[in-house]
Amino acid sequence: MATKNKKITKEEIISKYMDYVLEHEKEPKTVYKFCKQHEIPEADFYKFFASIPAIKKGIWDTFFTNTLALMQKNKDYESFANREKLLTFFYTFFEMLTLNRSYALFTLNQGGNQLKNMEQLKGLRKNLKEFAKELIADGNKQKTYKITKHNPSIFSEGAWVQFLFLLRFWMNDESQGFEKTDLAIEKSVNTVFDLFDNTPLDNIVDFGKFLYKETFA
Repeated sequence: MATKNKKITKEEIISKYMDYVLEHEKEPKTVYKFCKQHEIPEADFYKFFASIPAIKKGIWDTFFTNTLALMQKNKDYESFANREKLLTFFYTFFEMLTLNRSYALFTLNQGGNQLKNMEQLKGLRKNLKEFAKELIADGNKQKTYKITKHNPSIFSEGAWVQFLFLLRFWMNDESQGFEKTDLAIEKSVNTVFDLFDNTPLDNIVDFGKFLYKETFA
């Protein structure tokens, strides 16, 4: 058993859980069995997660917080325009997801019920929408007229829908280095901002052609 003096971290529990899932190709049935196999006191597990479903959600929350931490290490990040900030977020998030691709694909496709498996993304959805709202709120501060300001709620929901599209695209991407996912991120983010900024429709048409090609070609 683990010694009483050994401090079990949240990151360690997550790492052991992900390894367990990939090695056994299934979730542990109970917290007790998972903790017993990895010599983790149950009390330490419950310091961070209330259940197996909770740790599944926590993993996606951790992907989000780690993404923000990496972005903010860039001393130039705060000077980025909102478009560049959202691009940076998606690029960084999917790079991190690629490092954990085996786990992500397994847990999102588990049991063949993708709708049920989306439940684990609830915390990520909340965090991503808050991030998008902050981007728009910051942009609105620089706008003089109310009519030119963007609706944070509409934009944040659009950012979530955009993320779901990119997630599905990444899951099916077989290009070298997932370069097509990078292209999808670039085109989709530029399209969203072009829509909000009422700029010419060239990028929107270009994005539509890209989606058609990747979906039906």
